[in-house]
Amino acid sequence: MSASILIVDDSTSIRVAIRMALTGAVYTVSEAADGAQGLSKASGSRFDMIITDLNMPNMDGLSMIRALRKNPAQCGTPILFLTTESEDAMKQQAKAAGATGWLVKPFVPEQLIRVVRKVLGR
Repeated sequence: MSASILIVDDSTSIRVAIRMALTGAVYTVSEAADGAQGLSKASGSRFDMIITDLNMPNMDGLSMIRALRKNPAQCGTPILFLTTESEDAMKQQAKAAGATGWLVKPFVPEQLIRVVRKVLGR
């Protein structure tokens, strides 16, 4: 059974690129266009991992992670940030909010797959 991954990013082209990389590696992918939509989808379904952008309309990635971590069903779900932000202070905020890891855009599909496999252990 393949792992189910939720992609949360306001850029359609980024979501398509991530989806192509992950489905090519036999992962099942769902998508959300912002943090509010991501929170709604994650609250209604069980995902093995969530990959989110930081800067999005309606609800940013940090706010979404904080809300997800308050839900007992989502507290152990690995959450990766995939963002253009690379400042250490922002990484510390993400870690404090409950992010599992951090990748900087633009991403290399092979690197994304390696990180996903490592985090999921498969």
